[in-house]
Amino acid sequence: MSRYTGPTWKVSRRLGLSLSGTGKELARRPYAPGDHGPNSGRRKLSEYGIQMREKQKLRKMYGLNERQFRNLFVRAGKIREGKHGVNFMILLERRLDNVVYRLGFATTRAQARQLVAHGHITVDGKRLDIPSYEVEVGQEISLRERSRNLVIVKSALENTVGRPSFVTFDDSKMSGSLVRLPEREELEPEIDESLVVEFYNQKL
Repeated sequence: MSRYTGPTWKVSRRLGLSLSGTGKELARRPYAPGDHGPNSGRRKLSEYGIQMREKQKLRKMYGLNERQFRNLFVRAGKIREGKHGVNFMILLERRLDNVVYRLGFATTRAQARQLVAHGHITVDGKRLDIPSYEVEVGQEISLRERSRNLVIVKSALENTVGRPSFVTFDDSKMSGSLVRLPEREELEPEIDESLVVEFYNQKL
């Protein structure tokens, strides 16, 4: 399945969720896209529709295609400890592109994915260009020496206000790591992961 490459602002408005993380999409036009603008209204969704929308919100937030997303969901269900939905969100957080985003090397997950894919990121000193790589606790995530002067990286780091407590960052080395697995309350509050579980329980 191909990845969506259209305007993300339109998707954000459709889902009622800021995919850029800035909130600008919804601040400017806090209604779904369409010819009738704010007068179009939002039709009432069925229970299945509500579950699907929640799934789409989470999938678009992390930028995965449906196959990647579903496969990771199935993996999360095989983890014996913890809740299925929470384990799923933790697996999403452990993706290399997401950790790069959390460390502040990029302003969006899409930008972080591009940094990884273009070979700018190292894991424990080795260049890695696989965005879906699952980061282990304690691994060092850094920039390649020749990538440290990238304008987008410098701008992202300068504008980083704070980082979640499950990662640590060393400004002098321009590197960081995942120090522990995140708790549910540290993850996206806009998402109801139980609805995602309900959606896939009907499909799988």
